[in-house]
Order: sequence, then C-alpha cells, then structure tokens
Amino acid sequence: MSPPVSAGTLRRVAPAKINLGLHVLRRRLDGYHDVETVLLPVGWRDRLTVRHGKPFSFSCTDPTLPVDDRNLCVRAAHALAAHAGIEPHGALHLEKHVPHGAGLGGGSSDAAHTLRLLADWWSLEVPGSALHALAARLGSDVPFFLHDEAMLATGRGEVLEPLAAEPYRLPFALTIVMPPVHVSTGDAYALVQPNAEPGPDLRATVLSNDLERWHRDLVNDFQAPIFERYPEACRVRDTLVESGAGYAALSGSGAAVFGVFEQAKAARHAAHAAEATGLRAWWSDAA
Repeated sequence: MSPPVSAGTLRRVAPAKINLGLHVLRRRLDGYHDVETVLLPVGWRDRLTVRHGKPFSFSCTDPTLPVDDRNLCVRAAHALAAHAGIEPHGALHLEKHVPHGAGLGGGSSDAAHTLRLLADWWSLEVPGSALHALAARLGSDVPFFLHDEAMLATGRGEVLEPLAAEPYRLPFALTIVMPPVHVSTGDAYALVQPNAEPGPDLRATVLSNDLERWHRDLVNDFQAPIFERYPEACRVRDTLVESGAGYAALSGSGAAVFGVFEQAKAARHAAHAAEATGLRAWWSDAA
C-alpha cells in the first residue's frame, strides 16, 4: 500500500537497523567481504518527503551531508529513473534523525525508501526482483530495507531470507547510544580479521531469546577491534550493561552501541542517562 498523499506530498519513514551478531567470513575477489548477520529494523527513523518540482532536487536537514550525487538518495533517484527510462523529477527532502557513521544503516535505509517512495510518486510498477537489483547496486545493506522484518543476511549482505516463518519481533526493550566518534565502513573492514570457521548457529541463537546465550554466542566480529581503537564506544557498552542490559553490543561496523533490557524502565533510564552526558540516544519498549 502506498503512503498517504496530502496536498501533493508523499512521505515515507526510513527505519534504522541493528545487527544481532555479525560474522565477517572472508574477503571476496570483488573486494567485498562475505558476511553472516541478523538484521533487525528498529524504530529510530529518518523521514523522506517528495513534492512536485522540476527538475529533480534533493535537500536535507543535516548540513554535514552532501546533497549531490555523493548522497545515496540522489543516486537511488537517478538509478530508478534510468531503470524506468524517465527523467527524474520532484523535490525530495530528507529529515535526518538517525546518526551516520553509526552502523545503523541510516544511509542505506534512506536509499531503499527513496526507491520505494519515488516508485510510488512516479507511478512505476517495478517488480520486486528489479527493485532488489537496483538496491544491491547502491550498497550491500540497501536491499534489506526493502523489507519490514528481521532477516538473515549472507553474501555481502544482500542475500536475504526471513529469520523465521513468522516475522521476528524483539521481545525486549531496546536502547541505542551513539558515542562521540564516527567509524567509516572502510576503516572498520581494515581492522577486522575475517574468520570462516563455523560458529554457533546465528539464527537459532537469536530465536532462542535467551540473553545468557546471546551474551555467550552472539558475536560481532567488528566489536573487539573497534572497541580497541575507539574506547569511547567500549565505555558506552559497559555503561549499558551496568544499567541493566542483558545483552549489549556494537551495531554493524559501529560506532553505535545497543543494549537490550528485560525492563522498559531500565532501557528508558539508560537512554536518558546517555543524553544527560551529551550523547545521542534512542529507546523503545519494543524494536
């Protein structure tokens, strides 16, 4: 179903994600890495709006982000228009809330939802397979955000399958905190050591909803080298655990850190405590 139209405007929200475990298996001949991870959408969201306008234009509330073809939203718009054989048009605006350089997939989500938003705006019938291919060319995480549920991601992150027969919902409260550092994906991959040795079953571990098992078996391979390079992120993890998180970890390649809590009150207090120190934080009683 398309989002509602109001006064010639179309809108979409673009949710962030967290990684429940992330294994970097091997470097590929194409320069990417094979990974295995569970991607979970969360409620920390950007907002996209498109209005009438010719030629196509893009604006953003975050002045630190580029608004030319270095921005994934702009590249997504041009890729979709080229696929459809049309000239891009409309005034696309991004209201940015999800931190970038955080491992939360904000830019990838913005790109995926630009594809979906402009397909509606331009009245295009784009098959799901074609939309997935466009998304995969934009970035490894982009295809995930065409879905609205947790996914097991393999390949370079673009090979996706639902985690379970029924959409998985995190049964815990969640807090995400952004340390005062930004980590580029390239720098993170330069630090990590790939390891293709079999480990605990990632899907079974997540679906167990057993926080002791998560603590033991859910490993993000980026976490140790990123925490060593950026101790601020490690301190955030430690603070979340001290605040009652049953499991806390780096998301993606960082630097954001999340904690899951059995009590929503503890998650809320952890987020407010982080904000009181000047850090950006978000919390929810459900992901």
